[in-house]
Amino acid sequence: MSSATVGKLAGKTAFVTGAAQGIGRSIAAAFAREGATVVAADLQPVAPDQPVSQGIEWLQLDVTDPNAMRQIADQHRDIGVLVNCVGIVPAGSVLDTSPAVLSKTFDVNVMSMFNTISALLPSMLAAKEGSIVNIASVVSSTKAVVNRFAYATTKAAVIGLTKSVARDFIDRGVRCNSISPGTVMTPSLQERIAQQGDSALDAFLARQPMGRFGRSEEIAEIAVMLASDAAKFMTGSDIIVDGGMSL
Repeated sequence: MSSATVGKLAGKTAFVTGAAQGIGRSIAAAFAREGATVVAADLQPVAPDQPVSQGIEWLQLDVTDPNAMRQIADQHRDIGVLVNCVGIVPAGSVLDTSPAVLSKTFDVNVMSMFNTISALLPSMLAAKEGSIVNIASVVSSTKAVVNRFAYATTKAAVIGLTKSVARDFIDRGVRCNSISPGTVMTPSLQERIAQQGDSALDAFLARQPMGRFGRSEEIAEIAVMLASDAAKFMTGSDIIVDGGMSL
């Protein structure tokens, strides 16, 4: 018997955004390993010959474009799991943040989720079953850190969005939960460290009481659980996976 028939997500079709790297890429790989049919989307192109591409359909897609998402919904009416992992992390306080930067951060971090959910939710409702997993952050309504005004504001909105969708469709078979990671070592974090210098590495690490960064694979395992039937009684939850950062 193949692993695809016995995996935790066997028989499910999942759509994962922000899948070219980092947490999104690990989630796409973990879902495929657990037997799901995975449609993985990112604005960045992904080389189809990369190892985790086996069993995954890769799409170059701008999820801030509602028309593009409606086309995906028309082409993939069997999607029963949605993972929203697109995000940007601008730096600065409220005084450093221009209206344009705040608007763009909302477009990428929040409106992209509005677009994907609006497009894919009707098919889930028709099937009377679905799981939506939104990647939020512990830097949100949970905890503030210095110079992350736009990021924290939008990630707090993601948690509110999650709870609202969960409540509206709680009796129609669709669940909606979020995951709030702490500091996870991803290409995005590596880029910020490179831009800020070696001292940034120590500063990022200092805010993690466990003394290490999270791994994207650790976040992916929580996403697998939320997408699976093991979480049938969970909706509207925000799961904090932060190595104690919020304590």
